Amino acid sequence: MLSSCHRYPEPIHSTSHIRMMDDTLINLNRKVIQLERQDIDDYISRHGWRMQTTSTGLRYFIYRNGSGQRARKGEIAVISYTLNLLDGTIVEKSDSTKPKEFLIGHGGVESGLEEGILLMRKGDAAKFIIPSHLAFGLIGDQERIPERSALVYDIHLIDLREFKPAR
Repeated sequence: MLSSCHRYPEPIHSTSHIRMMDDTLINLNRKVIQLERQDIDDYISRHGWRMQTTSTGLRYFIYRNGSGQRARKGEIAVISYTLNLLDGTIVEKSDSTKPKEFLIGHGGVESGLEEGILLMRKGDAAKFIIPSHLAFGLIGDQERIPERSALVYDIHLIDLREFKPAR
């Protein structure tokens, strides 16, 4: 009868392969962001828009000025809008008989949409281009918005109302 002692080599505890993988993912992410930024720049150029860019990457221009107050967190924004992808596909339109409402600063909409609304006054109309990281990110919405999609909003801030919590 033969018997042997099976000794397995000790695992090597090195982090160099993890650092290489991290660097690869970081570089890949930078490239994806750069390509999306170029797609947005091309879209803006084709339309001849003069847009401003926020520190987060939201592009916007207000093409009709209202006369109301500036939007603030904690208010209810009442908007009408058309939402497109950069390829021109219409994703969604607000219902003309019932505009969309949301509480500013409390989620429930894309962070880029909230950021853009805070740049507007009641009555303003604007165009927003929201990069994917401020919209639905890597996976899209699993329905109409594909993965890594920038969104184009044509938006009108109809009203701002005070939020009154339920008692």
